[in-house]
Amino acid sequence: MEELKKLNDNINAITRIKGRDFPEQTIPVRANIREAIDIFYKVNASGVALTDAELALAQISGYWPQARDLFKVKLSQLEQQGFAFQLDFLIYVLLGCLHHLGSDMRKLHGEENKAALMEAWQRLDSQVLDYVVNLLRTSAFVDHVHEISSPYALVPIIVYCFDKRGKHLNDLETRKLVKWFYYSQIRVRYVSQLPQKLDRDLRILLESNQPFEDLLQAIAEERSLIVQPTEFVGRAIQHPLFSMVRWYLKSRSAVCLTTGVSLRNSMGKKYQLELDHIFPYSRLKKAGYDKGNRVKYALAQEFTNRALLTQTANRSKLAMEPAVYLADVKSRFPKALALQCIPDQPELWQLSNYEGFLEKRRELLASNLNDFLDKITLTQEPERPATIEDLIQEGESDELEFKSTLRWDLKIGETSKKMEEVIAKTVAALANGQGGTLVIGVDDDGSVIGLKHDYLSLGSATRDGFEVHLRNLLNEHLGVAFMSSKVKVFFHEIEGCEVCQVDVEPASQPIVLITKDKNGQKVERFYVRSGNASREMLMSEMSMYVKERFQ
Repeated sequence: MEELKKLNDNINAITRIKGRDFPEQTIPVRANIREAIDIFYKVNASGVALTDAELALAQISGYWPQARDLFKVKLSQLEQQGFAFQLDFLIYVLLGCLHHLGSDMRKLHGEENKAALMEAWQRLDSQVLDYVVNLLRTSAFVDHVHEISSPYALVPIIVYCFDKRGKHLNDLETRKLVKWFYYSQIRVRYVSQLPQKLDRDLRILLESNQPFEDLLQAIAEERSLIVQPTEFVGRAIQHPLFSMVRWYLKSRSAVCLTTGVSLRNSMGKKYQLELDHIFPYSRLKKAGYDKGNRVKYALAQEFTNRALLTQTANRSKLAMEPAVYLADVKSRFPKALALQCIPDQPELWQLSNYEGFLEKRRELLASNLNDFLDKITLTQEPERPATIEDLIQEGESDELEFKSTLRWDLKIGETSKKMEEVIAKTVAALANGQGGTLVIGVDDDGSVIGLKHDYLSLGSATRDGFEVHLRNLLNEHLGVAFMSSKVKVFFHEIEGCEVCQVDVEPASQPIVLITKDKNGQKVERFYVRSGNASREMLMSEMSMYVKERFQ
């Protein structure tokens, strides 16, 4: 009976359709496209309404038929760079550029806009949009639009650059813009009341002599700019604060915990950044942090329990115990934990202290983020460059190596080709990683030995002969092109002894060391840094490393 009753109700509902009134508009045969759009506009008002931006696009297409196709071509180009936008985003941009408004889309409906729109679009297409994308990449560390809570925060930035009429921003302008952008994200400026807020912000751009200071003040009027540790509690990776953490970590050249590769310029599909649980969820689940307890489950998924790793690293880490995993990271990459604001106290790496770990990391992240955001626009004198004494005191690391001599074997008291190969191997390993510094004339423990043994072995008591020999050695093993572009040599005097500092930049192509085997045959070897040592990479590992590091 229930089924028959339901069937009868449905039939009656369909029958009643014949009695309903539907708005009807007839498009004359000779109507032009503008008249057709006007009729479409009237009919749309009686049905499911399109957005103001969509209606404005329809009007623009009426008096500028090529507009939609031109917009789509540009959107496709931007998407290939990681910045995928919708068509209505461009309509907001055009409204902002032409009228400094975000709400009154009717301003674009009239055909009198055509010439100005075409001129504005030409500048946006050829100059401004690509410039802003590059600005975000290089100065704000934004790799793709999915990291942004609302892409409409880019509208004021685009309009500001558009108003510069091809003139690039100076350093201070860029830093002010970036600072405002960051706060617009963590304080979700455009998630609600988009048109009204754009109206206010675009008017500030038009009228203010210090626009980004005033835009920042508009955010501060609604919410405090200070990030509190409590804001992280129970927040998953979708929260805007996590994007801010990601940008901050890239700004300080944080590295993948497993591979040591910089997060700032991840390369290749397998080096795409992934968000790894520091405390594996499988272990937390067994400890009661599962979906059966909503509060504890939120803590398990809190983004303060996440580290940024490359895809390759994430696949290899799996569900290791955090105490074992983090101890291994600290051993191999001493700075990696601090660079990702991960607590360095081993007692907090135990599953029983998980919530203590979260609390400590929240404090670290909040403190570091506030300091970073506050100082973005500070005009500071250049920091004092690190002296050779500073480097030696720092001790060996993945980017710093000490060698007692260039060619003199202190144990047997004579020159050694093996010693020279070790020097070449170290330079190659630094180049194949993130670059670094080799200091010759200093022992492993930081004791200054000087270059006197090498000077005597070369028959010269001056640094000139030493430098010539060093350069010839590296030219032979690593190539002249690499030496001339990626290696710099300096000499210093410490405690009456001379030492040599060799600065090595990251190579743009794999650096293969050419040596000879015991039979005198040339062989090629590939070295990388592993902690504070250089190790030869096996052929089975080399192919993947080269593909991921140098793509």
